[in-house]
Amino acid sequence: MLSKNEIKYIQSLGHKKRREEERLFIAEGSKMVAEFIQEKPQQVFRLYATAEFFETHAGAHQINEKHVVSEEELQRISQLQTPNQALAIIHYFPVKEVTLPQNEWYLALDGIRDPGNMGTIIRLADWFGISTIICSPDCADVHNPKVVQATMGSILRVHVAEKELPAFLSNLAIPVIGAVLGGDELSSYPFPPAGVLVIGNEANGISKEVIGLLNQKLMIPRFGAAESLNAAIATSIFLWEMKRFG
Repeated sequence: MLSKNEIKYIQSLGHKKRREEERLFIAEGSKMVAEFIQEKPQQVFRLYATAEFFETHAGAHQINEKHVVSEEELQRISQLQTPNQALAIIHYFPVKEVTLPQNEWYLALDGIRDPGNMGTIIRLADWFGISTIICSPDCADVHNPKVVQATMGSILRVHVAEKELPAFLSNLAIPVIGAVLGGDELSSYPFPPAGVLVIGNEANGISKEVIGLLNQKLMIPRFGAAESLNAAIATSIFLWEMKRFG
């Protein structure tokens, strides 16, 4: 049985300050936790799972710190409305230097604050083969439980780094394009083999400092009356065009 102190500790990792102090974050759900166990077991600090999860996932028994918990206990430590068999406490990934080879496309996120959008964009990057995302410091915390959940495991495979975008983008030797209302039509752009795609804040778009560094401003043509597109949806359309013609 989990102690009150242990339950309180797990719940505290829902807060950014505590996550950064401990260098730990939470991953939940049988599918995502199973992916961590399979792909990066060394990152799993502690595992809390039902007996059913341990019965169906042999790799779970190799985790050093593991606890069989009841569904009621899982409910108490979960960040989800509907807990799903397993919760893992994960070490922050080792910090890696950002290197951008000249033959790939990358994403730069400028002020993406919604955790759902952030997680979905990481998942999209994984789907479309984007290996690296650069985030401005005011983006949603990538270790936020809502972000982690929305990635559906893609946080394992996409390198996400935080940088001051104006300084970072100004030193690149590859094209920098941005999603900007009033830009050229997306389908008119002949995507080169490499570059950086900038996606801006959900309400305000790309910041003025970053807009000045764009080599090309592009927009998705509008056929109806909606004012704008969700940032993650816009990202998916841009990435499809990029992969289709790039």
